[in-house]
Amino acid sequence: MADSHAEPKHPFHLVDPSPWPLLGAFAGLLMAAGALAVMHAGSYWLLSIGVLSVIGVMFGWWRDVIREAEHEGHHTKVVQVGLRYGMALFIASEVMFFSAFFWAYFDASLFPKEATGFIWPPVGIETFDAFDLPLLNTMILLLSGCTVTWAHHALLHGNRKDFIQGLALTVILGAFFSILQAYEYAHAAFGFREGIYPSTFYMATGFHGFHVLIGTIFLCVCLFRAKAGHFTEKQHFGFEAAAWYWHFVDVVWLFLFAAVYVWGG
Repeated sequence: MADSHAEPKHPFHLVDPSPWPLLGAFAGLLMAAGALAVMHAGSYWLLSIGVLSVIGVMFGWWRDVIREAEHEGHHTKVVQVGLRYGMALFIASEVMFFSAFFWAYFDASLFPKEATGFIWPPVGIETFDAFDLPLLNTMILLLSGCTVTWAHHALLHGNRKDFIQGLALTVILGAFFSILQAYEYAHAAFGFREGIYPSTFYMATGFHGFHVLIGTIFLCVCLFRAKAGHFTEKQHFGFEAAAWYWHFVDVVWLFLFAAVYVWGG
């Protein structure tokens, strides 16, 4: 009788049944419903449950993936190629998300309607000075792109000290960006429900800010893994995926800064 537990004769990874995709879908639904509750009713309890659920799913799912990669040896070269394609397609789907927000913004700004007084920005809207806090945040995010590239270069050359330092600096800069954006929102002269400009502004910049927060968590996990001795010059897709994601966030912000703050202000 053949041994059902024999070593596989192929380089692919047949993933064990996992609860995380289904739980992640429900957690994302809770968080999205909670965000709507905040915007329309000012209630935060559902959003809090959703955020905690998403964090729980992230912890469990990433724990399993790390175990598969670091301890069970499932991430062969062939599997890593598939992971790279998957990450590239995920980023492509994110591009479509932001394209929709930019479409809404440019439709309202290039072809002002009666609701905006046929001008852009609409009458009564006091926009942000692009060369004040938004410019500082732009410099912070661009610098973080440099530090994550430094970390990647150091890892490729076996310099773990610089790898960890560059990664830690990137996490700190990402946290600073989020703090400054929260400060900017707290001092905005307009609210989310006060017309087309606030809606498009907060949806585009807020969705990007959410991505920065997720990217910072992603890099923070990589930092803990780096300190635990994970990642080598040849096998470090977890960190590479985080770096790709972070560069994507950088590029989107440049478009937002140019279109929303500079041109649209």
